[in-house]
Amino acid sequence: MLNQITVFLENKPGRLEEVTRTLADENINLHALSIADTTDFGILRMIASDPDKAVRVLKEKGFMVKTASVIALAMGHSPGSLHKVLRELQTLDISIEYMYAFTSRHSDYDAIVILSLSDQDAAVSKLNGAGFSILGGELLDQLCKS
Repeated sequence: MLNQITVFLENKPGRLEEVTRTLADENINLHALSIADTTDFGILRMIASDPDKAVRVLKEKGFMVKTASVIALAMGHSPGSLHKVLRELQTLDISIEYMYAFTSRHSDYDAIVILSLSDQDAAVSKLNGAGFSILGGELLDQLCKS
């Protein structure tokens, strides 16, 4: 599992730019991100190259930040790849709280899905046992540099 950073942003122009500028100024790379909005604020979820530093610098700039453990699952980019994962999770009666995906430049892992699940420990065990590749932060950093 790896640490995801969640930033709560006011719905006003420039707030997302402030986050990305803060991270860029500190040489922190973003591997993946997702933005959802509500009436009053946006929820920015991201996987960063140095999550501890990212949290620290964002808090120093006054952003409301929290972290959560998520699963990074590597898979091929072909029809049915995601379905196989979802079928495994369904057999365990594990709910997906949210997910987002991105592609990598690594030949073995074309697509990577970030998952927040109702029972992450059981999911990791089951998915590993079924031959799926769960990525840690260090491997994720390597894949994004390949």
